[in-house]
Amino acid sequence: MYFLGASLLFYLLFTGIALFSDDQIAIEDVYYQLIFPGILLMFFPTSFGIQNDEDARILEILFGIPNYRYKVWLVRLSIIFVMVFVIVTILALFNSFLLVELPVFEMGSQLIVLLVLFGTLGFLISTMVKNGNGTAVVMVIVGLALWFLHGFLDASKWNVFLNPFSTPNRISESLYQTMLWQNRLIIISVSVVAILWGLINLQRREKFIK
Repeated sequence: MYFLGASLLFYLLFTGIALFSDDQIAIEDVYYQLIFPGILLMFFPTSFGIQNDEDARILEILFGIPNYRYKVWLVRLSIIFVMVFVIVTILALFNSFLLVELPVFEMGSQLIVLLVLFGTLGFLISTMVKNGNGTAVVMVIVGLALWFLHGFLDASKWNVFLNPFSTPNRISESLYQTMLWQNRLIIISVSVVAILWGLINLQRREKFIK
């Protein structure tokens, strides 16, 4: 609830600033505006899940379920991704009324690809660190490093924060769409690897149950 509240608070703050700003708000600005609230929504359930299970003393029970990694965590992650997608799509709908008309479903779809990356990385790191606070520190460092690289990579398929709604003037639309498709493919591939790696880590139950 704290992370949900913080996400909505930041959304209202950013939206309020945009509403009273003299600058023209474009669709590409809304994309960046919704990234941070989306990360907050995704962060807590994926990064603190293992610690919460341990605190609730149900971790050993979950490890006792056959095919634990498939029956529990894959379902959890799927529910988290769907819920975050629904919430960011609703926020995009509000922005379509308040700031600028935009393709709401496309905005939500583009955002969830990036947010799933951060969610799966948080899940993977939590299986290594086995502590929510430690995972938070590592994820903040990773996020800041990726944002720092964003300034240097600019319009590159390797830029995690590549904006699908902003085509640079020096690049043709068709070339940029190809680059964007490659970018999304890379992000999805890394997300899948992160999930599988995290699930493999969960098989070493002795490291989690002491």
